[in-house]
Amino acid sequence: MIVGPSRRTFLAGTLASLAVPVSGTAGSARLPERPNIVVILADDLGWGEIGSQGQRQILTPTLDLMAAEGVRFTSAYSGAPLCAPSRCALLTGLHAGHGTVRENPEGGPQHSLTEADLTFAELLRLAGYRTACIGKWGFGPEEPGQPSHPNRRGFAEFLGYIGHRHAHQYYPDYLWHNGTRIPLDGSVYAPDLFRDRAVEFIREQGDRPFLLYFATNLPHSPSVVPPDAEIYADQPWSRANRRHAAQVTRLDEDVAALIDALREAGVAERTLLLFTSDNGPHREKGVTPGLFDSNGPFRGDKRDLYEGGIRVPMIAWSPSLPPRVESRPVAFWDVLPTLADLAGVPVPAGIDGRSFLGLLTGEGAAAHEHLIWNRPRKAQAIRRGRWKLIRFAPGIAGAGPSGRVELYDLETDPRERKDLSRAMPGLVASLTRHLDASIGPDPRLPYGMRIARAPGTVVVTLLNGSAVPWTGIRLSLELDDGRVVPAGRLASLPAGAAHSFEVMVGAVTRVAAVAAFRASGRRVRFRKVSRASSDPRAAA
Repeated sequence: MIVGPSRRTFLAGTLASLAVPVSGTAGSARLPERPNIVVILADDLGWGEIGSQGQRQILTPTLDLMAAEGVRFTSAYSGAPLCAPSRCALLTGLHAGHGTVRENPEGGPQHSLTEADLTFAELLRLAGYRTACIGKWGFGPEEPGQPSHPNRRGFAEFLGYIGHRHAHQYYPDYLWHNGTRIPLDGSVYAPDLFRDRAVEFIREQGDRPFLLYFATNLPHSPSVVPPDAEIYADQPWSRANRRHAAQVTRLDEDVAALIDALREAGVAERTLLLFTSDNGPHREKGVTPGLFDSNGPFRGDKRDLYEGGIRVPMIAWSPSLPPRVESRPVAFWDVLPTLADLAGVPVPAGIDGRSFLGLLTGEGAAAHEHLIWNRPRKAQAIRRGRWKLIRFAPGIAGAGPSGRVELYDLETDPRERKDLSRAMPGLVASLTRHLDASIGPDPRLPYGMRIARAPGTVVVTLLNGSAVPWTGIRLSLELDDGRVVPAGRLASLPAGAAHSFEVMVGAVTRVAAVAAFRASGRRVRFRKVSRASSDPRAAA
């Protein structure tokens, strides 16, 4: 069993007392159906900043033990080499050539999520999961009720920063709780508040399946930690580097606290925890990633499309998973279909991701033909098997007026040192054509269940945005006066089709629509609530 490591242990400089299995009996069983899911997203944590991937100066015992007993992905990729577009890819299953958010604010206009965006939280909430987003959201505006707010994108509870830049404040003057701006006095270390609320959320859930998206802002710059966390004060490093290292270890302690909460609540055995980072390591405000070898064996860091900027740590842990190391590539846009698979929800069509559930269980999964990254007006990249091509826009990174392409063989040159573009013009032409074709409009189909209200009437529309038919559909309405009203049946709803049911219900303020059907041989149950109020959570 993992126990949150004490600072005294860290100060002693030894991990010997912590070398105890996380689960006790890891890998002896398969994942349960509809497991609880905890997604932990670190902020700017490099591939090489955890001990299981070579780190020797920063202590990360919790993550190292998770990696030893879970599935450690050595070729996991973020959605982008910087924050906002990477998070958009994680949430929506679309790479940054298709997603709504393709840039950070400083790189140009940053779009917000829209009603057309479907997040993994919306999918799982439809399937009956209790959902929470705690920490950094990253998509403004800072207003309640707008389509980009977490409550409107599937999270029943939100605590944290809405905007991108606000999350740089570790001792903020305010945070958001759902649609309310909560004033603070600037004395609260926000990551501690996030950890404590996440622990409470886990303890509150009981038997109902839950999704916790824990998006801490550790270890993003500035390098700020509470005084009691400065455990590397005696190291001969700069102040920024000492505090950055302390941030990483603080993150590790927070992960331990969440695992402890899962065990204390008696739900660890039926929970999958997925840990990753939004992009490569930063070099901001005095932090020097070379000191820690933060990008591991790879070239580049945050904002680069070289491997060091987009290859990130990823660990999947559950007492039900067999421990293994997985070298096949996965990307952030694969998370949404994987969570849909775990929850028994039809995977949306038109997304870029593919479920890697089979890689978690050891059964294998279909590989991507290509992986795509896009930074508008700056650079793009594509990986096909062993080959990686980067295309720089004119004037970027020393590129001339026509831009520049670089080609690398990641199998023999993972550090991306030998550019093969001149030697292999045919491959360059093929990859660039595919890159061009892969950047464009969002290809998704409308998906889910919508409820429209009129006096005395409810119209429920089912939208089959998956790739398979939904069959044997039965719809009912649960009304606030206690009635359960049969609303209609439908033999089949083809992929890409929609169907509306109109029902007279009289004067009610709250309606829950429940649709039961089968898809790909699995029973599916969607549930959505509509209230006659302006509460933004009511629409999720």
